[in-house]
Parts: sequence; C-alpha cells; structure tokens
Amino acid sequence: MKLLIINGPNLNLLGTREPETYGSKTFEDYFTELQFKFQNTELSYYQNNSEGEIINKLHQANNEFDGVVLNAAAYTHTSIAIGDAIKGIEVPVVEVHISNTHAREEFRHKSFIAAGAKGVILGFGLQSYDLAIQSFLNSEK
Repeated sequence: MKLLIINGPNLNLLGTREPETYGSKTFEDYFTELQFKFQNTELSYYQNNSEGEIINKLHQANNEFDGVVLNAAAYTHTSIAIGDAIKGIEVPVVEVHISNTHAREEFRHKSFIAAGAKGVILGFGLQSYDLAIQSFLNSEK
C-alpha cells in the first residue's frame, strides 16, 4: 500500500509551535517513527503552507497513491477549494488533526473537508496519523 501524508500551513513548525497544544516532537522525527512502524507500507510526506499547492498535491495523489492522510490545519475551516478537490478525486482521504478541534475556538468546529473524506480522526496528538494509516491498512483486509 502506498500512502501520502499531507500537512498544511504552520505544521512545519511542529516541535516549537505551541507545544502545549501540539507537543514537542517535529513531524520529521515522527514520520521516521511511522516509516519504521509501517515498514510494509510505502509512506510519503508533503508539507506546504500554500492552499493551491496542497490542492495540486491532492490532484497528483489521485494517480499515484492508494490513500491520503490530510491535516489541512487552518485550511480545514476556511478552504472550500480543498474540500472540492477531495470530492473531485477518487483516492480516499482521511482528515486528521493533532488537537481536538471541537474543544478549541468555535471557528475550528467546522470542517470543509469532512464531507468528502473517508473519515476524520482528531484529538490523539501525533497518534492521529498512526490511526489514519491503520484505517487504510484495516480496510485492505
């Protein structure tokens, strides 16, 4: 199985940005752990702060991957375009969030991505990515 993890804006700052909310581990370090844990799965990682580049990567993923794990970060709550891109591709997308967005500010309670996603996982810290990967592997059986 070939999976792509896409992280949106400001997630390149994990490890230093608001560690009380997001933890102190960089995503690159966590991605190395995921690659070790899921050695029989081909994992790729992409991060971009630009909405258009995330959309382009989703379009590209449609032809190259079996699934996408997407943390669109703040774009989750603002980007109709990313939501439309997910609805426009055939590859399944699982929306993930490190924090429990429903326990945060009111504007974070709405997702423009969830309606097109295969599922949503939130609030388990970086383990949310692990759970998303597991969801793809379990659906393969």
